[in-house]
Amino acid sequence: MAMNMAGSAGGGGRRGRRRAAVMAEINVTPMVDVMLVLLIIFMVAAPLMTSSIDIDLPVAGGGKQIQANAPPLTLSVKRTGGACNSNVELYLGDSPIPANELLPKITAIKETRSEAERVVYLRGDKDVCYTDMMKLLGYIRQAGFKANIVIVPEQGS
Repeated sequence: MAMNMAGSAGGGGRRGRRRAAVMAEINVTPMVDVMLVLLIIFMVAAPLMTSSIDIDLPVAGGGKQIQANAPPLTLSVKRTGGACNSNVELYLGDSPIPANELLPKITAIKETRSEAERVVYLRGDKDVCYTDMMKLLGYIRQAGFKANIVIVPEQGS
């Protein structure tokens, strides 16, 4: 009897090892469940990640150039000294213009241009104060133009 018990215990151990060898396969169901949960999370989160800040971004196109009847209107701002809200020179195209004449001048120019050509390229010196640039952007928008700020891309980006 002791012999039978030992034999059955040894035989049972062998059978257990064979079962473990047969179960060596990948169970795909938990992976599919995890992937479906991730898919649902991203589908819900994607609309929430859109920006709600209203900014007029400059349009960059590499293909065709827009044919305009008039050259683009460029407003250049150069700081000549002093603190903020003082001593800036304004140039409309290549000619200097006083700050108090800027709004009537670009309002008059707006009447001669079509809707697609109503864009002002604002070129600001890097030392010009933020308040001066915002004041000029306000003038441009008040006159009915869209404003694109001209920047130099950072090296290495």
